[in-house]
Amino acid sequence: MIYCYECGKKISDTARECPYCGAKCRGNGEKSALVAVLLAFFLGSFGVHRFYVGKTKTGFAMLLISLTLFGMLITGIWALVDIIFIVCGKFADKNGNELKF
Repeated sequence: MIYCYECGKKISDTARECPYCGAKCRGNGEKSALVAVLLAFFLGSFGVHRFYVGKTKTGFAMLLISLTLFGMLITGIWALVDIIFIVCGKFADKNGNELKF
C-alpha cells in the first residue's frame, strides 16, 4: 500500500490513479525522466541511465564498450540517442512503463 500524494489516503501500490480523488499515481516502480536525462547527459557513456531504469544488460554492455577510446565515442552517441528518446517520451523502463517528468 502507498499513500496518494494529493489526498493522502491509502491506495494500492499498483493503482494508476487514486480511486478517491482521481489523481495520477506514481507507483514505487516508476522512474523520473528528469533523473534519467541528467544521468544520460553526465554519465551516459557508461550506461548509468540504463541501470537507473532497470535495463542492466544494455547498461553493462555500454559500460564494457566504453572502456576504450573508440568505445566512448560509440556509447556517447548511444547516450545522445537515449536522451532524445527520453525527452520525446519514447524511452521506457525495464517493465515497459513510460518515464514521468
